[in-house]
Amino acid sequence: MDELGSLHIVAVFIGGAVGGAARFAVSGFIERLTGAGFPWGTLAVNVSGSALVGALAALFITEVAAGSHALPWTLMVIGMLGSYTTVSSFSLQTLVLARGGRPAAALANVLASLGLCLAAAAAGFWLLGGFA
Repeated sequence: MDELGSLHIVAVFIGGAVGGAARFAVSGFIERLTGAGFPWGTLAVNVSGSALVGALAALFITEVAAGSHALPWTLMVIGMLGSYTTVSSFSLQTLVLARGGRPAAALANVLASLGLCLAAAAAGFWLLGGFA
């Protein structure tokens, strides 16, 4: 592996540690505020992470279009936001709602997560001039 490849691995490692810790803190904080009846903490991290990935995509639009991964992109998007957001928790929490006799809440979680995350990514992209 060349030096640049090694730097990218270190960037993913550092970003992943920061993102994982941030996810734990933000999700836990939201869950303490709202209670355990609905996975608001996971929804909050996924929506905020989607907004950030949209904003970063607007900043790195040239690299994204070319399919290259600049070191800051690797650090922030692949490492940090890849660790910060989570489909696995979303999936499990939705399944728990459905199997717990709350199919309407499970469907609401799916629709809210998909709709809000897509809207947040588009808003982040737009706010930093990605649709100019």
